[in-house]
Amino acid sequence: MFHKNIKLVIAGLIIAYAVYQFVEGNIGNGIFLILLSLIFIFLYFRNEMILLAFLRMRKQDLDGTQKWLDKIKNPEGALVTKQQGYYNYLHGIIHSQKNLTQAEKYFRKALKLGLNMDYDVAMAKLSLAGIAMQKRRKREATTLLNEAKKLDKNNMLTEQIKMMQQQMKRI
Repeated sequence: MFHKNIKLVIAGLIIAYAVYQFVEGNIGNGIFLILLSLIFIFLYFRNEMILLAFLRMRKQDLDGTQKWLDKIKNPEGALVTKQQGYYNYLHGIIHSQKNLTQAEKYFRKALKLGLNMDYDVAMAKLSLAGIAMQKRRKREATTLLNEAKKLDKNNMLTEQIKMMQQQMKRI
């Protein structure tokens, strides 16, 4: 919606006005304005379009996810580095259903830019391992699977990892 730097400017202006309200003796208005500025600071670190795209992804609506991601016109300028990683991660998930080469490119870029959660990194590496396995690159798939296994601390991906290891034995 807003460029990332505009969000910080808006938050700064709101905080300045909140300080003015405190000086004038309107404590309630100042507190409310500080809380309002926290929304813009939160949206600086978590882009609203990516949050809405994740909500569509949770409902397994890939078309809706794509529509929300398409609303981000310039990801390099509008998003901070980690958000760019999640932008590419979501594109990788969407393209993994259609075009594996494109999906591999997006997942690699997402890993290069960085993801916050270990689970997301493990999921991206697991997806890359599956793509490598389909392209008959067994050594790369094995290393990616081992890295995904190390990152999966909550054992949420153990079944998928075991299934992929069994499939690799057949290759």
